[in-house]
Amino acid sequence: MDFALSDEQRQIRDEVRRFAENEIAPVASEYDRAEEYPREIVDQAAELGLTAPHVPIEYGGVGYSSLEMALITEELFAVDPGIGLCVVSAGFGSEAIVAFGTEEQKEEYLPPLTEGEAVMGAAISEPQAGSDVTGITTTAEKDGDEWVLNGNKMWITNGSVGDYFVVMCETDPDQDDRYLGYSQILVEADRDGFSTEKITGKMGIRASDTAELIFDDVRVPAENLVGSRGMGFPQLMQFFDETRTGVAAQGVGIARGAAERAKTYMSEREQFGRPISEFQALRHDLAEAFTDIEAARQLTYKAAWHVEHGDGSELTKLASMAKEYASRVAVDVSDTAVQLHGGAGFVNDHDVERFYRDAKITQLYEGTTQIQKNIIARELYDEGY
Repeated sequence: MDFALSDEQRQIRDEVRRFAENEIAPVASEYDRAEEYPREIVDQAAELGLTAPHVPIEYGGVGYSSLEMALITEELFAVDPGIGLCVVSAGFGSEAIVAFGTEEQKEEYLPPLTEGEAVMGAAISEPQAGSDVTGITTTAEKDGDEWVLNGNKMWITNGSVGDYFVVMCETDPDQDDRYLGYSQILVEADRDGFSTEKITGKMGIRASDTAELIFDDVRVPAENLVGSRGMGFPQLMQFFDETRTGVAAQGVGIARGAAERAKTYMSEREQFGRPISEFQALRHDLAEAFTDIEAARQLTYKAAWHVEHGDGSELTKLASMAKEYASRVAVDVSDTAVQLHGGAGFVNDHDVERFYRDAKITQLYEGTTQIQKNIIARELYDEGY
């Protein structure tokens, strides 16, 4: 069993780390306070091939594997989760185009993402439909050679800055199977009847844009259908294992960033005439934090490896395990980091305050903690453990 990264993977990790420390770290607090999308930084990331790097080479990407995507994500989130999310989410939804799109769709919509000329989003959740995707009510009706969309989507990443979205719609409501009858349709932001409302006041990841999308008789060409009509739900489910592994990597990055800052602070802060890093009780807290981070990292890497190399029998279980555990570690370790800072950690003079707020989202999006436990338990019984 080989736990070593390749030379290329180490190079990717080191390059992303330098970019994050040099370009993101100096302005992270500024964008967090302003709740402003860091477009200039995303443009710089695109120049390094970090926006939609999973896209195949023939469409302008670099074809990175899930493990390499996890490395990139951890490094970005260890510096700032909000801006990190802006970078890794620039191609949200493009997985559907890569896997199910027509050649024309791939050639039109993928290169602008990798070149930094466009930002994309995946529009799934609605005010009444979060964990239950089949509860969506946004509709798309066929009218000649067009689709007509009506409804609204909530909590959409890149919602007010995105150039186009893959929208999950109900297209065949008479289906007997509750998992069929939904389709994914590409909608450009400049279509008549499409509008957005930015969501502010978020607890964390404030630099990342989140919005409500409104569809009022939005018309798009019939060829904007992604994949097969009525098969949107099965298509979507194929990507959750990969995206949940990505959230696990976010959790690892957040936990590492918080713990590293606590370690530095403990060496600098003195009480009773000596650095608090010399107090055994506090050293134990830090030791436990870094142990948990390493455990979460290895579980995340294993899940990421299985995306490309496994036979599929364990991937869903491992992805949910990684997502549930790493997100829990992110919340617990960022809490410990604030505690180790004492009162100083309660104000935004120190990054751990921001990491503490940012950590919680990893337990919510891409399936809540409770949903992950349901999936893990189901997989255990299905596999006969």
